[in-house]
Amino acid sequence: MTRIETTNKFEQALIWALNTFDDWQLEWVGDKNLCYDAKGFTPKGKKCVIEFKFRNKWYQTKLLEKYKYDKLMALDDDIVKIYYVSDLKGSYWFWLDKLKEMEVFSKNCPSTSYWNSNKKNKEVYLLTEDQASIVHKS
Repeated sequence: MTRIETTNKFEQALIWALNTFDDWQLEWVGDKNLCYDAKGFTPKGKKCVIEFKFRNKWYQTKLLEKYKYDKLMALDDDIVKIYYVSDLKGSYWFWLDKLKEMEVFSKNCPSTSYWNSNKKNKEVYLLTEDQASIVHKS
């Protein structure tokens, strides 16, 4: 199984768990080349989108590309925008609508997640764990 196929399976499994055990109503759209991987409704019935990131390493800050953030924030105001990061030490739910006055950094990052090892400078936000709305420690 390729890395992208593995990631897709993780996304689908998490969506299934949220829908089954926590009353979310999410649909996986990770194969549609959108700026998010799931769309649907929160347990409170609010429209939402979720961008998932699964990391093999723990980093003190959670990297979010400014380009991705801007695309998510350009969605309608009535949509809750969530950035979910899972790493070796836990999972972190960032309600992007609640994050204010974030500093932009320039970081040398892979140009894509899976398809090559080329790097380029990207504008990013470095989110701290205390900025997360929900934290589950492993």
